[in-house]
Amino acid sequence: MSIRIVTDSASDIANGERNDVTVLPLKLRFGDEEFMDGVDISHKEFYEKLIETEELPITSQATPYDYEEVYKEAAAAGDTLIVITLSSKLSGTYQSAVIAAADYDNIYVVDSENVTVGEHVLVELALRLKDSGMEAKDIAEQLERKKKKIRLVALLDTLEYLKKGGRISKTAAVAGSLLSIKPVIAIENGEVVMLGKARGSRHGNNLLVEKIKESGGIDFEKPHILGYTGLSDALLRKYIADSEALWRDEVERLEITSVGAAIGTHVGPGAIAVAFFAQNGV
Repeated sequence: MSIRIVTDSASDIANGERNDVTVLPLKLRFGDEEFMDGVDISHKEFYEKLIETEELPITSQATPYDYEEVYKEAAAAGDTLIVITLSSKLSGTYQSAVIAAADYDNIYVVDSENVTVGEHVLVELALRLKDSGMEAKDIAEQLERKKKKIRLVALLDTLEYLKKGGRISKTAAVAGSLLSIKPVIAIENGEVVMLGKARGSRHGNNLLVEKIKESGGIDFEKPHILGYTGLSDALLRKYIADSEALWRDEVERLEITSVGAAIGTHVGPGAIAVAFFAQNGV
């Protein structure tokens, strides 16, 4: 009997990176075309379509049936599962995972209270704990405690996609564009919150660094990941160079990943995000 980790594609973890990790794809619809996130549409293809279309694509949660198929396979193999989902306040995926697990006693479902790289770092922590020899029940308990220290802070390049999604008015989007407003957002208690606004990328980068320091500083002993939306990581590379003091004496290299449809749909290309466990706090 072995322990396997199950997550969803909102974590932006590529399927097949480890044979003990299963990534359940969320569904994505552009008009009449439906795709399985990360399976039959890559992040690059997603952003190409996103840029070309006027209407936002529709993303949908994983269903109890989707999880049941994974659970049956694990039961047949005698495996124990730790299931880590995106925030229950952003999607019904967590509830689907819980419903499907009702008839099993060796499945532990954890609401990450996060998404994209924030969910990703919790999965990475789960793998570290598993590799250390910890039992599944103890891993799940650790994740429930440690997830409260995860911080995800992001800088958006455009307000256009928040406007398309109805989250801000057209007037606010136009004004923000004219003033080169770059919003800084975070995930707090499982929800997206606005931390501040900056004029231009340089001020935005400075504000991002400031918010990271305010949130308690980075615990470099635990997983930390940077992400970017769009077809290029150029803006993220610039941010890393501008904030070199944060990383220079701590790590030899930074893990970088592309952010997919779950968040990319709502923030558009050109966003950058940092996820880490805070040194201080809860």
